[in-house]
Amino acid sequence: MGLMLVWADDFRAVFWVAIVPGFLAVALLVFGVQEPERDRPARPVNPVQRAQLHRLPAAYWQVVGFGALFMLARFSEAFLVLRAQQGGLPLAFAPLVLIGMNVVFALAAYPFGRLSDRLPHGRLLVLGLATLVAADLCLAYSSAWAWVWAGISLWGLHLGMTQGLLAKMVADTAPPDLRGTGYGFFNLLSGLALLVASVLAGLLWERLGATTTFLAGAAFSVLAILAVLACPAPFRSR
Repeated sequence: MGLMLVWADDFRAVFWVAIVPGFLAVALLVFGVQEPERDRPARPVNPVQRAQLHRLPAAYWQVVGFGALFMLARFSEAFLVLRAQQGGLPLAFAPLVLIGMNVVFALAAYPFGRLSDRLPHGRLLVLGLATLVAADLCLAYSSAWAWVWAGISLWGLHLGMTQGLLAKMVADTAPPDLRGTGYGFFNLLSGLALLVASVLAGLLWERLGATTTFLAGAAFSVLAILAVLACPAPFRSR
């Protein structure tokens, strides 16, 4: 009973600490961000209209389709935690998986963001997807700690290569006055694809095991690479 109380106190401490970044983010928005002055129409226009959606170019919809396919390859990071637990990671240390992944993500985001200003987007996306294939293969090969942590590190590296790049591609292909709508549809379809991918990954995990789950993720990543190579138009910009 005493051990359970200690664990409960530890969990409460974690949540209290997590509140601090939330308060800092809100303070930054309130005191550090100023909206630029802009001309507003007399009557607000509803962007979710067929006429408005027709204004989104084909290159934008190609980016949206690619984003959905990309999310099918990158299911929930919860499966990384499950794989680490198969390798013997105690439940109490499960957050270290996401911490380690996000540390690599944070360290990789800036240099690859600068690189995206110099190289074609398609080349970086292919490199990021190849990194995701390598992560899936490491995680599929073994649940030994060395392979699992290699897979987790590569997973974070591919996030640093691709996450900001996909957002930039939406901004580049959507008209300036419909960028909010463009981001909304992109995130809607990508979120639905991520949900489908996570459900499929869960079914594969339960019925065929972890190895098959990560091999399926690698297969979808290869399909996404082929999509970039087959439809290069929206991926040429720098």
